Amino acid sequence: MTMPTPVIHWFRRDLRLADNPALFAASQNGSPVILLYVHDDTTAGDWTSGAASNWWLHHSLQSLTRDLAPYGNRLVFRTGPAVEVVRDLALETKASAVFFTRCYEPWSTEEERMLAQELGAVGIAARRFGGNLLFEPESLKTGAQHPFKIYTPFYKAALKQLQTEGIKPRPEILLAPESFPPGDDLASWQLCPAKPDWSSGLAQNWQPGEQGAEAALEHFIDGAIDSYGRDRDWPGIRGTSRLSPHLHFGEISPRVCWHHALTSSAIENGFPSQGAEVFLKELVWREFSHHLLHHNPDLPTRPFREKYAAFPWRRDKTHLAAWQRGLTGYPLVDAGMRELWHSGWMHNRVRMITASFLIKHLLIDWREGQKWFWDTLVDADLANNAASWQWVAGCGADAAPYFRIFNPVLQGERFDPEGSYIKRWLPELARLPAKYIHAPWQAPASVLKQADITLGKDYPHPIVDHSAARNRALAALKSLESLLDQNPAG
Repeated sequence: MTMPTPVIHWFRRDLRLADNPALFAASQNGSPVILLYVHDDTTAGDWTSGAASNWWLHHSLQSLTRDLAPYGNRLVFRTGPAVEVVRDLALETKASAVFFTRCYEPWSTEEERMLAQELGAVGIAARRFGGNLLFEPESLKTGAQHPFKIYTPFYKAALKQLQTEGIKPRPEILLAPESFPPGDDLASWQLCPAKPDWSSGLAQNWQPGEQGAEAALEHFIDGAIDSYGRDRDWPGIRGTSRLSPHLHFGEISPRVCWHHALTSSAIENGFPSQGAEVFLKELVWREFSHHLLHHNPDLPTRPFREKYAAFPWRRDKTHLAAWQRGLTGYPLVDAGMRELWHSGWMHNRVRMITASFLIKHLLIDWREGQKWFWDTLVDADLANNAASWQWVAGCGADAAPYFRIFNPVLQGERFDPEGSYIKRWLPELARLPAKYIHAPWQAPASVLKQADITLGKDYPHPIVDHSAARNRALAALKSLESLLDQNPAG
């Protein structure tokens, strides 16, 4: 008996079995399903995956391989330009169709267009599905049929159109081909660091893969969601969902997260709790970021608000390096940057504070910070990264005004009053009393001596004075506005 013509499911950032519409559809027609993953570092340009993302990808693919074993099927790994690799495999295996989940980066959009064209020319169907967003970017528009530029009306429109039913189960069968096409060995891609292996902190903090995503969601729903509205601002406790890398790699779908959050307890006023409502709003912020990127493909490289293209940024490699290494002399900033280096992640409030410090205290271009986060975050996501950095810089859609400048000392005193977060990531300050933990330079010499701290040796002096830096940032904004007043067309 001749086996039916195979189909291909091309895994991209949908590294899961549950609620994967493209994979589910591929499994439904009784054909063998060739499961393909392509490692393509040729199309993303400056946005080729960073080191932390590569570590996550390796372990996520390992996890997916284990999850596929009970089906008697496995991943085929290939390297090269994705369109060519997918097309060639389809021709090689005489596949009748290629199923895949949509992505939203500019190069991914072009990739999908080219693939549909290439496959169509040889009579092979290209079947594209959504699944990694709650809404496709074209589906939400203003009353005037324009893309949204402000979050609140976007959120209101999203609630009116949201459909969370129809979550797809895991496929019952993923029929393997009679023989597997040749492919690479995952280890040959060398996605993990070797010498030196700096990834131990990532391994201690994360479980990549669909099972890890489900465990993170369960932990959040069972223990933190009801207090999320309050606890998410406190970096010293685990008050956030920590789902961002799992969502980025598609190990869990936003619809599953929404469904579980919405059904986590008795519903009053449309939401089970104030914490659940805040969490769901954050999911919609993720949607809004992808909406902005889809309609503004240059979001990672150009300010959304054009006037900021002329902002007088400083080029200071010494200050940039101090910020990257967590050696600014401001403990909350430095703790965040060291958490990032160690764990590949940073608490959301601390992300805002560290970003504000780079942009406004140091007057360094937000794109430098975006690059560093891209390489060091396990949840590095082009849409979220670009939109968030522009939000802090005051140049994005619905952004915080530039003149809102976080004071890292006051922020620490408010959200880490005992210094538990700081002491975890800056052990050299562990013996400093809470009264001085956020501003060690204000501690009397006797207190520093008792804490065994010599400023400038064990921990740096502040690289800038807060008040002076704030005044400099406001002066830079004023100079930009004066320039634009003189040259409105500029």
